[in-house]
Amino acid sequence: MLHRRWIRIVIEQDKSHVPVVDVRGLWASYEREPVLEDVQLTIRPGDFIGLIGPNGGGKSTLLKVLLGLMPPTRGEVRLFGEPPAQGRRLVGYVPQAFAFDRAFPIRVREVVRMGRLSRRGLGRRYNAADDAAVRVALEQVDAWHLRDRPFGDLSGGQRQRALVARALAAEPQLLILDEPTASVDPQGRADLYTILRELNIHLTILLVTHDMLAISSYVKTVGCLNRRLIYHGTQEVTAEMIDLGYPCPVELIAHGLPHRVLATHPTHREET
Repeated sequence: MLHRRWIRIVIEQDKSHVPVVDVRGLWASYEREPVLEDVQLTIRPGDFIGLIGPNGGGKSTLLKVLLGLMPPTRGEVRLFGEPPAQGRRLVGYVPQAFAFDRAFPIRVREVVRMGRLSRRGLGRRYNAADDAAVRVALEQVDAWHLRDRPFGDLSGGQRQRALVARALAAEPQLLILDEPTASVDPQGRADLYTILRELNIHLTILLVTHDMLAISSYVKTVGCLNRRLIYHGTQEVTAEMIDLGYPCPVELIAHGLPHRVLATHPTHREET
């Protein structure tokens, strides 16, 4: 018994040195039109990375490649040291849009339990371990009290928390979220970001967002993707990122006070 426990601990320690995500020289295309160009990205355990960039810049495409839903044109992608098809079992995913019939009679706990399918497989009955994982996931997003509510009756913020809980029910080591606050009111966004910051204590998080509040206040590192990726492993939004992703100067205002998160960004007039 002691010998097996020692072996398990050594394996976990070795895994801690493996990048959660390791992308090298990644190119991806739709009908021979490049969408991602020579992307290099390494995400370490415990990071909370915010990925910004314009619509059509390739952010959703990058997520598809990471999840093994789209093959790269060239380059290498690894999740936890494995190809995406194998490594994604350790990933929880919250999509940008979740289409559903509001009249469909499904409760919140049943939506969250869908996250267990990656562990149970289709056709296998849920058991007590699944129910326990559902409870833990809902408690992590402060939504256990919503467990018996019809999913269609929830507010936008409550729905997103339930969908995060569904991803957490799979007991992932990496949580990927694609624009999770797009249809959520300001208070709901703040609540969700607070939950994500707490989850980041034991989870690595990759957040795709246009929300500069998240970038300024919650994430640990920032990247900007517009076909090419700029990522320096820091929280600063650099002028290089702004030039890549946005055509005009940007200054962030947070909590009613100027809050600059980028270095001085000269205008074209100042440069000439």
